[in-house]
Amino acid sequence: MSSAIPVYPETKVALKGRKGLIVGIANEQSIAWGCAKAFRALGADLAVTYLNEKAKKHVQPLASALESSIFMPMDVGIAGQTEAVFERIEKDWGQLDFLVHSIAFSPKEALHGRVIDVQRDGFLATMDVSCWSFLRMAHLAEPLMKNGGTMFTMTYYGSQMVVENYNIMGVAKAALECAVRYVAAEVGPKGIRVHAISPGPLATRAASGIPEFDELMAKAQSKAPARSLVSIDDVGKAVAFLALDGAKLMTGDTIYIDGGYHIID
Repeated sequence: MSSAIPVYPETKVALKGRKGLIVGIANEQSIAWGCAKAFRALGADLAVTYLNEKAKKHVQPLASALESSIFMPMDVGIAGQTEAVFERIEKDWGQLDFLVHSIAFSPKEALHGRVIDVQRDGFLATMDVSCWSFLRMAHLAEPLMKNGGTMFTMTYYGSQMVVENYNIMGVAKAALECAVRYVAAEVGPKGIRVHAISPGPLATRAASGIPEFDELMAKAQSKAPARSLVSIDDVGKAVAFLALDGAKLMTGDTIYIDGGYHIID
């Protein structure tokens, strides 16, 4: 056993030369933006997508701040857009080292109703964007992760416990967390690890669609052992850490970044 103390590279360049795809930046409140900032601070090169032309004007300045050389539309509901992004990554970079999938969607009538009442089309739309799109991106990313890599998706505690007003999204996130475990088992031999990241409640644009969300945040702050709400930067730094080589034997987990809230009854 070697007694030599390892020499770590300077933190700011720990991911220098690594290439990553960030999906899900809508604005400066987005979890995906917190992740992107942390990855860029560690030296990674980033590809950034935006949902549509309406979203583009909000995302473009952020992509510029990240010095992203690849900036493309990706609406997972439009045939071919997802594939086009991965084709561009292969053409320009020839590799991918990490993927951040930070998108979810449920039609209002599906999300705001009881789970038992959900219509088939609302259920399928929720599962398609919130779960299947991650599987599709993982499938496309796998051959590009030639030197191993890390895949991330975003989940929430409402997958494990019944959270009032989270409704059908909780069902979709439970499926997503299970998908992470199966994908992790399948790609692990190639040095690719897969994680579901479960932040505490955050005031994002997506969260604004959940009724009584302010009460949920107040409860989280008062009950979490850390007595603190998480920020997008807290989430981003933890996600970037998991992409470092030092975390290469961590995979298949749902990792809570919630000040410990999930351990409290």
